[in-house]
Amino acid sequence: MSWKLLSPAIIVAWALTLSLLERIFPYNRQRLFRTGFFTDLVGYGLLQSYVLGLAISGLIALIDRSTGWSKLGLVSHWPVLGQLSFFFVLHDFYIYWFHRLQHYSDTLWRLHEAHHSVDDVDWLAGTRSHAFEILINQTVEFLPIALLGAAPEVALMKATLDAVWGMYIHSNLDVRVGLVQRVLNGPQMHRWHHARELEIPGKNFATKLAIWDWLFGTAYLPEHKPRAYGLEEPGYPKRGFSAYLKQHAHSLRRAKEEAHG
Repeated sequence: MSWKLLSPAIIVAWALTLSLLERIFPYNRQRLFRTGFFTDLVGYGLLQSYVLGLAISGLIALIDRSTGWSKLGLVSHWPVLGQLSFFFVLHDFYIYWFHRLQHYSDTLWRLHEAHHSVDDVDWLAGTRSHAFEILINQTVEFLPIALLGAAPEVALMKATLDAVWGMYIHSNLDVRVGLVQRVLNGPQMHRWHHARELEIPGKNFATKLAIWDWLFGTAYLPEHKPRAYGLEEPGYPKRGFSAYLKQHAHSLRRAKEEAHG
């Protein structure tokens, strides 16, 4: 089966599986249709993903036509799994440091706070990411794949891996994986990244490879449960079908207010 069909099939099947498992093995008791569920599913998960996918693909194609670098095929002779593994580690290292920087920088935090505004962390919560944040991170992610001449299916395989792993680390599952959590990231550590009680800039910035947190001193894995998730910011827009637009407007307004002191 082509990855153009296999990728959405895997993503939908995994989403349904996690949604069911959260009902059976929940870490916290949460409603299925929690506040912001349809904002995340429709606004961020479907509409934004589709529009930004087209925009990022067009931008990368334009850069490739201008440089012609993909014709050099610098990695095209590698096995497909070797290509995928290379870009997997390369991007994961980048995203750890960029994510960490977002929590230290007031300007970049404006693009990241929407992701932390979900009060009930679940398999869908990871879709809530500011459009500009996605534009930056996915361009950085997929541009090297194109310019270095990777096989066409590598980008789709990488995008599928991103979606599946993103849903998993945000899932409301009561799982404990022991020493595996020292290498591979999961909900056990990532839910603490969304915990309200952690002081700024926070902990557990890794996405897929938890090893970055353990290596660079940002790992945090206590035994007790977080008291709550989300932002303690009065007036942050969370409800209604217009929440997607209001959350983007909020980040721009806050940035403007900070710029004018």
